[in-house]
Amino acid sequence: MKRPLVLLVVVTLLGACASSRYERRPQSGMMVASWYGKEFHGKPTASGEIFDMYAYTAAHRSLSFGTRLRITNPENGRSVIVKINDRGPFVQGRDIDLSYIAARDLGIIQKGTARVFVDYVGRDRGYVRPARYLAASGPFTIQIASFTDIRNAFRLKTALRYSYNDVYISKARVEGKRYYRVRLGRFSDRNDAEELVRRLSEEGYHVVVLRYEETL
Repeated sequence: MKRPLVLLVVVTLLGACASSRYERRPQSGMMVASWYGKEFHGKPTASGEIFDMYAYTAAHRSLSFGTRLRITNPENGRSVIVKINDRGPFVQGRDIDLSYIAARDLGIIQKGTARVFVDYVGRDRGYVRPARYLAASGPFTIQIASFTDIRNAFRLKTALRYSYNDVYISKARVEGKRYYRVRLGRFSDRNDAEELVRRLSEEGYHVVVLRYEETL
């Protein structure tokens, strides 16, 4: 009678390991923070959400979307909790980009950048999104996002290239509108793409697997 119970526990543990396999959890420590606001307000973030300069969010180059961090300014003791929903910063020497409201509450607006202490709080697992497979046969490619503004496409491409190779932009016209699709790789076999698909999905990207050069 005990064997099925043991098996269930093992399977559950294995499932838990698989679900967090690609999740990066930062150690507590110092980071250099900058901030962004009006220029990007109302524009899509790398996670697909619309950036709100008055929401407690932040951009990081590799932490999974939905990661929650407590940011503390050691100069004044002020703290805020932010959620990672974007990629950046893209300036050397900076580690995290805070929304305007988070930077304001921490008192770093005037300075522009500051050394802050960062604690990992947890993660909103709602950001893990299942991949969609829209191709029956190869070769395959992985699509991350589609934009009408090429600047958004290049911004996401820059972010992805910190962690992934062979990132490219495919252009297509649909019903008179030009779209810029951010895609990754060319795979002759679906199995070759699946490890990467799982990693991207776990990070929180909207992943679509389709035939290479096929428009979406």
